[in-house]
Amino acid sequence: MPKRQITGTVIKIAGEKTATIIVERKVLHPRYHKTVKRFKKYLIHDEKSTAKVGDVVSAIECRPISKRKSFRLLEIVKSGEE
Repeated sequence: MPKRQITGTVIKIAGEKTATIIVERKVLHPRYHKTVKRFKKYLIHDEKSTAKVGDVVSAIECRPISKRKSFRLLEIVKSGEE
């Protein structure tokens, strides 16, 4: 089975090797047929602590590292504005 790949924005650095990212997706509302945004937070494993708040990153699914952490950092797509 292929591994899931997600792209999101880093909103928080949680601990030494963990970053919290928020992934936005757009879905069609079932009744009003309007596009609405849905958000979900993921914890990702960042071994070298390279991600900063505001970066757009790509993560790939891996074995569970902790209770909520099942993705690891693949690459930094775009650096945040600083």
